[in-house]
Amino acid sequence: MITFEGVTKQYPDGTTAVDRLDLTIEAESFTVFVGPSGCGKTTSMRMINRMITPTSGKIFVDGRDIAQTDAVKLRLGIGYVIQNAGLLPHRTVIDNVATVPVLRGESRRAARKAALGVLERVGLDISLATRYPGQLSGGQQQRVGVARALAADPPILLMDEPFSAVDPVVREDLQTEMLRLQSELKKTIVFVTHDIDEAVKLGDHIAVFGPGGRLQQVAAPRDVLAAPATDFVAGFVGRDRGYRGLSFRAADEVPLHPVRTAVENELKALRLELGEWVLVVTDSGSPQGWIDVTGVEACARDALLRSRRRPVVRCSPPAVIYAKHSMRQSRPLPVSALRRRRGSGHRRDPRVRSRGEIGRSASTRGRGTQPSRLHRGIRGVAACAGSSTISRRSWTTRRPICIWRCCPC
Repeated sequence: MITFEGVTKQYPDGTTAVDRLDLTIEAESFTVFVGPSGCGKTTSMRMINRMITPTSGKIFVDGRDIAQTDAVKLRLGIGYVIQNAGLLPHRTVIDNVATVPVLRGESRRAARKAALGVLERVGLDISLATRYPGQLSGGQQQRVGVARALAADPPILLMDEPFSAVDPVVREDLQTEMLRLQSELKKTIVFVTHDIDEAVKLGDHIAVFGPGGRLQQVAAPRDVLAAPATDFVAGFVGRDRGYRGLSFRAADEVPLHPVRTAVENELKALRLELGEWVLVVTDSGSPQGWIDVTGVEACARDALLRSRRRPVVRCSPPAVIYAKHSMRQSRPLPVSALRRRRGSGHRRDPRVRSRGEIGRSASTRGRGTQPSRLHRGIRGVAACAGSSTISRRSWTTRRPICIWRCCPC
C-alpha cells in the first residue's frame, strides 16, 4: 500500500507542482495518474521512489515512511519503467534485463537465466536476448523495459508513460500484454498517462490531476465516466464519456424501453413535441435513423417544394421533338439539332438561332427567312433536353416536348 499525506512539492521559483496531495493506493491494484501536461502526475509518481523529494508531507510504503528509508534500497525494491524504454545501448537485451538483479548481488549467470524467463513472460522470443537495443523495434524495446522492471520481482511497479512513443497498433498490443501480466503477477502498479482512453482501459482506479497539481477525483473508471466530480474532470473525460461507460456494463444491465417508430411516407403527417425523437424504419422494420421536430419540418418543406414542380415529359433516346400545330404532321427534329454543353462552351447546331426559338430548318433551303410549319408550331417553346421543368407556354399549349439530358438549360 502507498499513502500520500498532505504531500506538496514546490520549486524555488515558486512553482507548485503538487498541492496538498492526499491519496491511498491499495496493494495489488492498478492505479492510473492521468491529466494534462504540467499537472504534477509524474512528479507525484517519482516521489514514491524518492527520485524527487517532497517539500512537505509524508509518503508511506507498506506503513514505512520513505523519508526514513535508504534511497538506494528503496529504489532496488521498486520496478521503474520510463519513457522510451531507457535501455543501455551498449549492453545486450539480456544484460539490460539482468541489471537490477546483478545490482542486488545475484551472480551474472543466475541473473541472465532469470532474465530469459522474464523475456518469455513479456512476450519476447529468447532469440532476441543477444541483440542490442538499436536492433529492436519500438514495441520490442518497450517490452524489454517492462522485463527489466520485473526482473527483480518487485512488489511495486512505477510506469511513466511507457507506451507514448509507439504507434497505436503496438500500443494496443502492449496494453493488452500489461493487463495479462497484472492478472498473473498481482503487482501494485502506478501508471502515468495523459490519455484518458488508456487510463480507462488499464486502471482499476483513476486519479485525475488538474492545473496547479491538485487532485480532482479518485475513483473507478466507470464512476469517473458516469459521475465526474468537477467541471474540469467532465471536460477532460470528454462529452462522449457515456459511450465509453457502456463498456463497463453488461447487456442485461442496460435498461430497455419501447421507442416510437415511423416509416418514411408517414413523416409528413408526423407531429412531435420539442425534444421528442422518433426512429425512422423501412417497411420491413429495419432502422434508418432518428428524427426530431426539426427534421419533420424539413421533410414537410421538401415535400411541398416537390409538389409545386411542374411535370416533366421524358422519353427514351434517341430523343426527338415532335410538334403538331396543324392537321399535318411535321418532320421530327433530331436531337443533334439541340444545343449541347461541352466544357465551358456550347456547340450550336446551324438550325438553332436562339434560346426559345428554333432556327431555320433545312426545309427552307435558303429561300427567305420564314420558318417552316414545324418551327412556327414550337416558336417560343423551350425546346431543350435535360431540364428539370418544362416552360409554362409549352405546357399550357400541351405540345409534347421530349426532355432529355443534352442541353445546358
